[in-house]
Amino acid sequence: MPRTIPRPGRPVRGSTTGRPVMALIDLIGRRWVLRVVWELRGAPLTFRALQSACGDVSPSVLNQRLAELRARALVALQADGYVLTALGRELLALLLPLTRWADKWAKALGD
Repeated sequence: MPRTIPRPGRPVRGSTTGRPVMALIDLIGRRWVLRVVWELRGAPLTFRALQSACGDVSPSVLNQRLAELRARALVALQADGYVLTALGRELLALLLPLTRWADKWAKALGD
């Protein structure tokens, strides 16, 4: 049975509370979601260009992830390709400090 798209106010993977942060973590924790968001940080990308940028993502998985991100207002399809919405760009901006922290963490672990 396919999983439903995480939505605030409803139980999600790992949480029955429906808290928005838990729905977001469930959504961005899905395979390829963060990569799609990252690759859309610049100019719009067509489906094929996005698939190429993401490496070895299958067309069916990419299509599913784009549908999920569009349903949750993080990605939009425009005439020139897929783009991050204002909410998607805001999410990306919030993830950048986490990326910097993860780099520090990796150095602290000595890996």
